[in-house]
Amino acid sequence: MNKLNIGFIGIGIMGKHIATHLLNISQNFNIISRKSKNTKNFIKKNKSKINVYKSYKEIAENSDVIISCVGNDKDLKFIFLSKNGLLAGIRKKTIIIDHTTSSAMISKEIYRKCLLKKAYFFDAPMSGGEIGAKEGKLSLMVGGSKQRFNNIEKITKFYSKSCIYMGESGNGQLTKMVNQICVAGVIQGLAEGLNFAKIKKLDTKRLINVISNGAGQSWQLDNRGHTMLNNKFNFGFMNKLMLKDLNLVFDSFKNKEKLPNTWIIKKYYKKLIKLGYDKDDTSSLIRLLK
Repeated sequence: MNKLNIGFIGIGIMGKHIATHLLNISQNFNIISRKSKNTKNFIKKNKSKINVYKSYKEIAENSDVIISCVGNDKDLKFIFLSKNGLLAGIRKKTIIIDHTTSSAMISKEIYRKCLLKKAYFFDAPMSGGEIGAKEGKLSLMVGGSKQRFNNIEKITKFYSKSCIYMGESGNGQLTKMVNQICVAGVIQGLAEGLNFAKIKKLDTKRLINVISNGAGQSWQLDNRGHTMLNNKFNFGFMNKLMLKDLNLVFDSFKNKEKLPNTWIIKKYYKKLIKLGYDKDDTSSLIRLLK
């Protein structure tokens, strides 16, 4: 694979690890100048390997591939659609891979506007948390041009264990919503089960071992079971981000009666945040049962 001119937007908790993997395949690695701690540390650590620009337009003018990993729809609108945004300088045939968890609506809007510039935008939200980003084992769910999908697989293989095409633009975001619905339900079930075990004075170490070998096994049980019991909740994906993601679900699907458990669990995350646990990881649902 020929080395690429890569523009990267979003040197955050996840982005800093993805960017580190991509440094190995870049000819020029272009980022935006920001005052955030993660960006400053990344620049300091990789000063000789990167180019730092003052505007998104400049990054677009100097990149064959652009990867974004930011917070929400508002961030995406500013980065892509503002006066000196990426679209103001985007080049023909540029591949854009967006790992932001956002609405399907904003993904479709940016996709259409990129096509007018003969560039290709993919919504590619991810699952796997900070550990997955660090180890290069993220799971990506992708919406966009099927004909151009092979172009992004050649890049994402350096930081993901799976990259699956889900259909038209926006379908990556819809798939992420399904992922979050499932994850929230598993965590709540695990919280209730572990709390029940403690009340009944079961040997929880043996309990987790037994369940891990049966139909109750899950990633959450294997990776968060013991920490939930020990009141440790500093493992990556935060409550405030889960609430944001579940709000996206109900923004796109107004019939809450069809998602009754998810609607209730969304309220639980809202309560945790109100109690001051916004930065705890999502396994802290068990707090509400004590």
